Amino acid sequence: MSSEFVVSAEPRKDQGKGASRRLRRTGKVPAILYGAGKDPVSLTLDHNELLKQLENEAFYSHILTIDMGGKKEQAILKDMQRHPAKPFILHMDFMRVSAGEKIRVNVPLHFTGAEAAPGVKIGGGIATHAVTEVEINCLPKDLPEYINVDLSELELGQSLHLSDIKLPKGVELVQLLQGEEHDAAIAAIQATRGAGDAEEMEAAASEEGEAGSEEE
Repeated sequence: MSSEFVVSAEPRKDQGKGASRRLRRTGKVPAILYGAGKDPVSLTLDHNELLKQLENEAFYSHILTIDMGGKKEQAILKDMQRHPAKPFILHMDFMRVSAGEKIRVNVPLHFTGAEAAPGVKIGGGIATHAVTEVEINCLPKDLPEYINVDLSELELGQSLHLSDIKLPKGVELVQLLQGEEHDAAIAAIQATRGAGDAEEMEAAASEEGEAGSEEE
């Protein structure tokens, strides 16, 4: 993993909605750190600093360092509440990680090779994606920033399923652990509507031509 994120935090004692509102008015974000058999700790974070870090996709699927005035703990982002209409973060939940315990976290999918796929290059189709991230189960040391999905072998009308993903070592897909019936399609090469229309027009023109020659 190439990126490294340090989240500066201050422990806070004030609890409740009123205290959280006061924090937000001063450019702060209330948060909580929990897990790994330790007591939960209420935190205060800097809103502007968080916004910058959240611009990096890897922040969401990375082991973060929560720095509480020199006391540091490793954690992952488990939940985040955003304002429904404004670009504000309302609350964040961080879960501590332990080197020997597996974690469940969502990681993004990066789709590559669509331009080289026969279904696109020869068939004139387009690549479509049904999902953009998957939930995985792994040890903290094996957590990938993203998982690559290669579409370069797909023919027109073909699709890829969760079971087709080549997973990094030590990584499991949570959905597949629940059974084969959860092996959902994640991407496909589909015919474009324009291509279908053109084929229909050609077929119609051909039929009209044949009909005309029969009349003659």
